[in-house]
Amino acid sequence: MATAIYLEHYLDSIENLPCELQRNFTLMRDLDNRTEEKKGEIDKLAEEYIANVKNLASAQRVEHLQKIQNAYSKCKEFSDDKVQLAMQTYEMVDKHIRRLDADLARFENELKEKLEQSGYESADGRALKSKSGNQKTFSCDPVLSDALLPMQPSDVLDMPVDPNEPTYCLCHQVSYGEMIGCDNPDCPIEWFHFACVDLATKPKGKWFCPRCTQDRKKK
Repeated sequence: MATAIYLEHYLDSIENLPCELQRNFTLMRDLDNRTEEKKGEIDKLAEEYIANVKNLASAQRVEHLQKIQNAYSKCKEFSDDKVQLAMQTYEMVDKHIRRLDADLARFENELKEKLEQSGYESADGRALKSKSGNQKTFSCDPVLSDALLPMQPSDVLDMPVDPNEPTYCLCHQVSYGEMIGCDNPDCPIEWFHFACVDLATKPKGKWFCPRCTQDRKKK
């Protein structure tokens, strides 16, 4: 039942993700096309300038060069917009991955607790207490044994990750679970895992990481 609830909530959370990704990719493709058109315009303006530069007055040269400069500025604007869209798309997907990692860890812990309360003494599921207090040994079903394996949020760090994925926090690991951002705009780390900075919930008001807190005290 718990598995179905976790799965249902997660599927609900990603229901609109394909549409949002498609929208961002369409916008990025449109920006690419507009950039290519603007590059063609720049090439044409440059050719015209080179061909007629000797016959142009000083004011006309300045005007022509300004048109080329404006076209370059527009290209840069399109490129910046595309980078922002790419970052937004990455964060959009990464947010759902972090939630899945956190939900998986929480579900495994809840399952382990329920099984232990049902009478399983050890995490590997090899011993069961009888009413008399004695222990009966049995061969554990592989599926049950896997279910009993404890998982902490930190276990996510052992999962295969992209070597190019950025790392965060004092532990220099990838993002997972709940994270909090330091309110110091010059913080070299920026994002921290709740567990690494002894947080259970997001604090009210501004929050500064341990390093930035020490630096502020020194000042």
